[in-house]
Amino acid sequence: MRSHFSEKGLRNMLAIITRGFGMASAVRQCARKARAVPLLAVAAALILPLIAASPAWADFRVCNATQNLVGVGIGYRAKAGWITEGWWHIEASSCKTLIEGPLSSRFYYLYAEDAERGGRWEGPISMCVAEKEFKIAGVNDCVARGFQRAGFQEYDTGEQSSWMVQLTDKPATGDDDKTAAGKTVNETKP
Repeated sequence: MRSHFSEKGLRNMLAIITRGFGMASAVRQCARKARAVPLLAVAAALILPLIAASPAWADFRVCNATQNLVGVGIGYRAKAGWITEGWWHIEASSCKTLIEGPLSSRFYYLYAEDAERGGRWEGPISMCVAEKEFKIAGVNDCVARGFQRAGFQEYDTGEQSSWMVQLTDKPATGDDDKTAAGKTVNETKP
């Protein structure tokens, strides 16, 4: 027996699926509409979980809450040793992902400079940076190797899969605030 499924029937099933019914309810509704096509109900039951599943947000992001362009460098421990990378240029009132995907280290280190006013977001941990785009292995003998030394702020992500740091001009309130050189850094847990 050949099944005939009208265009209207397909539209009705799609409308049921996209209206936000629970998955089981949507499958039951689809099955009722598709009595002549049981294979379609099975396909809907297999495909709906894939459509409903969304990838988990996981990364290290920096948001620039100032009105100026900011240059950012990050440091972290990799399997091969310490790495520092930069410069990410983050426009005013915007965010950038520095590390994509789930974080593989517990501790990350951040250094940033206000490109227009020269202010810095820094900390007590010395690491290497360069004037232009860089990816530097190791944190020792920076000057002898032709690099500059900068003070990075440490962030303990607590082994979270994602982390966000917000750079601001004005002091913020809360225990998680870090203030360096007149600038404030807010760290945010997922």
